[in-house]
Amino acid sequence: MDDNDAVAALAALAQITRLETFRLLVRHEPDGLPAGEIARRLGVPQNTMSAHLAVLTREGLARSERHSRLIIYRADLARLQALTLYLVQDCCGGSPALCGSLVAALAPCGPAETETR
Repeated sequence: MDDNDAVAALAALAQITRLETFRLLVRHEPDGLPAGEIARRLGVPQNTMSAHLAVLTREGLARSERHSRLIIYRADLARLQALTLYLVQDCCGGSPALCGSLVAALAPCGPAETETR
C-alpha cells in the first residue's frame, strides 16, 4: 500500500454511512450481507446504499458476489489489514516493547475482547 492507496481508502471511510456499512460488514464476516439487508439495518434507501457500496468496492474495502438475485457484500479483510499495517508500520520507531499494547489492541480476538465475553 502506498500513500495514495491509503488516502483513497481513508477517504472512502470518511463518511458516516460508509463507515457504518464497513463496520457492519466486518461484523458479518465471513458470510457477508445482501445489499438490501445492509440498507435496512442502517435505515438507508437502497439506491443510496448502492452508491455507498460502490465507493467501498471501488476502494477495495468491500467485495460483492452474486447469489441468484442477491448481491452479497463482504468486507475485504486483507485490504483492512494492509491499511492498518500501513498506518502503524513505523510505530514507536520500530521498538516492539513500545508497540506491544497497540498490537494487542489490534488483535480482533485478543485479550480485550475475550475478557468482555
